[in-house]
This record gives sequence, C-alpha cells and structure tokens, in this order.
Amino acid sequence: MRFDSAAFLGQLTTRPGIYQMQDAKGDVLYVGKAKNLKKRVGSYFSGQPLPTKTMMMVKQIVNIEVIVTHTESEALLLENNLIKEYKPKYNILLRDDKSFPYLFISTEHAFPRLSFHRGAKRKKGRYFGPYPSAGAVRDSLQLLQKVFPVRQCEDSFYQNRSRPCLQYQIKRCAAPCVDLISQEAYQADVNHTILFLEGKSQQLIEQLIKTMNSAAAALRYEIAARYRDQIAQLRRVSEKQYISGNGGDIDVVACVSEGGMACVQVFFIRSGRNLGSKTFFPRQAKNATAGDVLAAFLPQYYLGKPPPSEIIINCVLADEMLLSDVLGEQAGYKVIVKSRVRSERARWLTMAADNARESIAMQLTSRAGSQKRLEALQEVLKLDELPQRLECFDISHTQGEETVASCVVFEMGEPYKSDYRRFNIKNITLGDDYAAMRQALKRRYQRLKEESAKLPDILFIDGGKGQLNIAKAVLEEVQLSGVMLIGVSKGEGRKPGLETLHIERFESGVKLPADSPALHLVQQIRDEAHRFAITGHRQRRAKIRTTSTLEGVPGLGPKRRRLLLSHFGGLQEVMRAGIDDLAGVPGISRQLAQKIYDFFHVERTGS
Repeated sequence: MRFDSAAFLGQLTTRPGIYQMQDAKGDVLYVGKAKNLKKRVGSYFSGQPLPTKTMMMVKQIVNIEVIVTHTESEALLLENNLIKEYKPKYNILLRDDKSFPYLFISTEHAFPRLSFHRGAKRKKGRYFGPYPSAGAVRDSLQLLQKVFPVRQCEDSFYQNRSRPCLQYQIKRCAAPCVDLISQEAYQADVNHTILFLEGKSQQLIEQLIKTMNSAAAALRYEIAARYRDQIAQLRRVSEKQYISGNGGDIDVVACVSEGGMACVQVFFIRSGRNLGSKTFFPRQAKNATAGDVLAAFLPQYYLGKPPPSEIIINCVLADEMLLSDVLGEQAGYKVIVKSRVRSERARWLTMAADNARESIAMQLTSRAGSQKRLEALQEVLKLDELPQRLECFDISHTQGEETVASCVVFEMGEPYKSDYRRFNIKNITLGDDYAAMRQALKRRYQRLKEESAKLPDILFIDGGKGQLNIAKAVLEEVQLSGVMLIGVSKGEGRKPGLETLHIERFESGVKLPADSPALHLVQQIRDEAHRFAITGHRQRRAKIRTTSTLEGVPGLGPKRRRLLLSHFGGLQEVMRAGIDDLAGVPGISRQLAQKIYDFFHVERTGS
C-alpha cells in the first residue's frame, strides 16, 4: 500500500501540531512537532535529498496522523508524551528515564529526619535536588552528618529507642529519640542544614560566627567550641566543592557525535556546587548531528521533572526560546536555555564536551573488545558467521527451596538487560536441577516460538552433558532448530580458566586456554547468568521467610502485613510487640492486635 502524499498534503492544515508516521502494521515510526504542519510534513515528500535513515522511514509510511494544537508549546509537550508512550523506531530516544534522587527533610515532624528520597513527592517537607546519582546523595548525607547532628534514621527505628545508638556515640546525631536535645536546639540544626542545602553557606557561616561569639561572651566555651568546629568544616566543604563564587542551579549539557555514536554529558551544579555528572547514549542516534540529538534529548529529559533555573548547551538550537518558555511554565519559575555563553560557563561546556568524547572513546574501545571476543568464539566453534545473540541459563536454590532459573542475553558481546528473564520453578521434586532446567527452557522457547520472537544463535547451559541433553530434548520438543547448544561445566576446584565446553556437534569436550578471549566471553555470560539467578532466588526466599509467618494470622491481609513490618522494622520486632504497641499501628484495630499477639504467643508455647 503506497501512501498518497499529494492528496494528504492537499488537505493538511498550516496550524501547529504533531504528526505520527505509521507503517503497514499501524506501528508508529516517528513522532514530530511542527509550527506549520503542512510545511514540515511536506518537506519529507518535496523531492529534495533526504538522509539515508529518513529515506528508509519515508518508504515505510502508509499513514500519517496529525493532532492540531493551539500553540507550538502545546505541540512540544504532546510530542514528548507520545515519544515516551510509543518509543518510535526512528525517534532519537533517551534510554535512561529513571527518577532522580533527592535529599528530603521531613519538616512536619517534631524532630525532622534528613533522608534519601526517590519517586513521587507525596510527603510533606523540603526536597533538595535532583542529584545525579544515589552516590551523590549519600556523599551529601555523610557530609551533613559530620557538620550538623540531624538524625537520618528511619521513623520506626527512632520511635523504638530506649537509649542512644552508635551515631550519638560518634557525634553524628544529637539523640532526640531519648530527649538528649531540646526541640529548639534541634530545630536550629535543621534550619542550618536547610540554609546549607539552599546554597547560603556564607550567610550560614556569618550566623554561626555571631552565635559562637555570643556563647563565648557568656562563658559557654563548650558550645562556642562546637560552633567553631562547624564553621571550620563548612569552610573546608566550600573550598572543596564550590566551582564558582556564584550560587544558583545550573545544568551544563554537552552533546558530541563521533564514530557513529552520540553521547550527552550532563553536569549538575546546585547552589554553586558541582554534584557530579551523568552520561547518556541515546538510541537511534547513529550518525545524527549533535544538534539533532540535543534537540531530541532536552524535552524528553526535562519535561515532567523540576528543571534548574539555567540550562547551558553546546549547540545552537532553533527551539531554545520555546523550550525555555515551556519549562518555565511547567516549573512556575523562570528557566533559561542558552548556548551562547562566555567565561566560566564556556569552560564548563568545554569540560562537559571533553568528558562526552572520552565516554565515546571508552564505549568504542569496549565494543572493539567485544568484537574481538566474538570473533575468537566464532573461530573456536567453526561458525560461518559471527554469532550475534547469545543466551545462557542457570538454576539457583537452597536445598531445593524456592528454585529460580535465570536467562541472560548478550547482543554483539554485550549484556542486553531488557531481555533478561527469571522463572520461578514450581511443581518439581526439590533439588531436581534437570526438571528445573527443562521447565525454564520450555517456558522460554515455547513462548519465543509462539511470538516469532528473536532466537539466540548460541544457547549456553551452566552444566555438563546431562543439562545439555535436557536442553536438546526441549528444543526438539518445541521444534526449534538452528540454535547451537553449549554446556559449560566447571573445572577442578571450580577454578576459573579450567572450564570445559560441551558442544553438541563436537564428540569430546573442548578446553580453551585461560587467556582465550572466547573463554573470557563464555565466563562472563555464565557468571552473569549465575548472578542473576542467585539474586532472584535470594529475593524470593527472603520474601517467603518474611511474610509466611504473618500470613497465618486470620484477618491480616497483604497491606496490613506490610504496614506492620514497615512500622516495627522486621518480623522479630512484630513478634516481641505487645497488644498496645500493635494497636498503635495505623489500620490495626485492638481486636486484630489481640489476634496477632495470640498467634505468636500460641506459636511460642506450642514449640
């Protein structure tokens, strides 16, 4: 079916909006926005030379849907939402869309807590960030704990203390849990923490100097000494972390496109402090210009989250003003996106671009190493073509308990984590690894065949000839051919480098030299399957052991079980709790508290 572009363009409006290009299956190939829909969509069919990638897309178009908007700003927001919903094949996509971590102060609490936060901001309090990584938040928490003894413990831990914990002993907490500090004095430390996080360090230092001098004048030398130490630590922190004399929240965003790859580097500057950086490799960005990648990256990255007041970029974009207006309207404060900067900001952009180039070089080096290992494996296995997709299975359990099978996938020698799968094994004899392997393989490949999904070139099984025969039987049962089977058995003493490969088409096992790149690839995929399996098994086992006892309490559903465990911090504390303590948990009536108490009391006397 050929798309009639002339008839479509003849009726298309000149108003702003978005357009969705679709293929014969109805899948969205590309989503774009336009100030003038007729002019923008018409550019694809004008007869002018198009990039190869765009030409391939245009050949697949059988339909174009448009949504007219009132303004270009509305079109930008709608385009971003549709790209995230459909993940079109020809759009440049931001791979990492996780929520960023924040520092949170629960200001509604009598003795507020300073903590790590990620996710929806439902709690009442002050949020500071976003930070580039969880590590950056934890570093800040450690730093603040040394300067201001504000508690960082969970509320459930705080509410059940009868004596100070270790943090008080090492002078990292003022022990409000046992009333060793007044609410007024504690609040002063909280206020100082907030000032610091707001970037008002100089103002904070001036306040502390005044308080120190007042304490010294009143002959309260121990208190004065404490403020003196705080001032000294704050000054050291300022010297180490401030990269500019000016405060403010700024993101430095640089994109570099080299070697068929594009990399975006973002530096986070909050209240004048460099909190670190984050690196992104957007998908579908092969051979795209840095400007094209940045134009696609910025809306996907910033729309829907609080942006900084200033975003500086290393490419001139036509939509800089539009993006500034839309981000500012969403945030409720002025946001500036600009590329023409000088002095210190220009140096930051240079630094970010240099880091992006380094990241690309490292990525290309890594890919070259993966290519070398794949070529070595191809040579060992005498394959006509380079194997592209590798899968590996492993089984994990503890004496047969909560058996889990893992399947990990490598594409072109690199982990492809979105295709990893775990299988909870059921209805087998405890400890029967053969039956577990059979069940996992059958579930995996029967489904892949039914869905006509991508199959592996090589299937690795963690085990010897027995496991290999199981895999062969399963593939025959589901009538799957063309997949090479390899069993990986451990050597003497389970030492790396002594593995034997049991290959279906070879009569005897193959042992590769310890320095063989092919063996290193096999070891990596086998170890990754083992890690993924044992992690899943431990999670499943922990969940069963944590909840199974409480599941025996009549009238206690999953939600209330979670509340109990969260409130008391674990099953042991629930078992020790009295009726009054249990009834103090939200959602637990006194009648239900009595049932819970009786349940554990009977369990103890019965044992």
